[in-house]
Amino acid sequence: MIRKSLLLGSTALLLAACGDAADDTAEENTGNEVEDTTEETAEDTGEDVVIEVASHLPPMTDIVEIAGEVIADGYRVELVEVSDNIQFNEALLNEEVDASFAQHEPFMKMFNSERDGNLVAMQPIYNAIVGFYSPVYDSIDDIEEGAEVALPSDPSNEARALMILDHYELITLSEDVTFDATVDDIEDNPYDFTFTSIDLLNLSSAYQDGVELVFNYPTYIESVDLTPEDALFLEEDDDFTFSIQLVAREDNQDSDAIQALHDAFTSQEVYDFLDDLADNGHLEPAFEVNE
Repeated sequence: MIRKSLLLGSTALLLAACGDAADDTAEENTGNEVEDTTEETAEDTGEDVVIEVASHLPPMTDIVEIAGEVIADGYRVELVEVSDNIQFNEALLNEEVDASFAQHEPFMKMFNSERDGNLVAMQPIYNAIVGFYSPVYDSIDDIEEGAEVALPSDPSNEARALMILDHYELITLSEDVTFDATVDDIEDNPYDFTFTSIDLLNLSSAYQDGVELVFNYPTYIESVDLTPEDALFLEEDDDFTFSIQLVAREDNQDSDAIQALHDAFTSQEVYDFLDDLADNGHLEPAFEVNE
């Protein structure tokens, strides 16, 4: 198992956020010279085929490493650590890595739509227990009128957060919206909430700054020594709509290497690791182990 970091300069990140300009840059940087090593086999090369997987933070990076320990003979997993929520998709789209493990399917679909991408959700692995945290209130009944609500700035997680507020009848969304909901779709705001859009990685700072209601993931809220047990209220998602997924591309999803990676990600060892975290209330496994 090899670990490395993928660090892009500020210019590259700016281009990644600017649509067609990023397409042009990716073409110049990668062109048609990128060789998809996932189509090779150990028998072809005499060496293990390296599968590069971009990921972000624990427990996602931990799962990549466990998969690397149990993957079938002839393959070797290389963890490519990224530092934000843009790089793992850009790297996969540009064929700089072979797969990613850092997002749920609605987030991936939004990326595909914005970037004309060809990413494919291969397998749900776990469902993170998300919810709203408060440095001010001790229970949902304490929420006061005029409270500030920190929402994630990316569209798919914004919709997820709004759907939770709607579920607890703190707001009312239009009936015809679900995973594309925005604050403009709020039909009733009885608490007269003020909504602030904040990058997902900065939501924990909003909590520290005293924002009354803050949406967050266990991975990020852990940085301020909180767990889902400290949440004011949690999401109820029996369908695992927002499960963190193993993601590949349309052109490599059926390769032997990606299938081997899929088998490693759905192994007993990965499941046991997730099951231990489930005991702490952080997440729920989103697959069953094939016997």
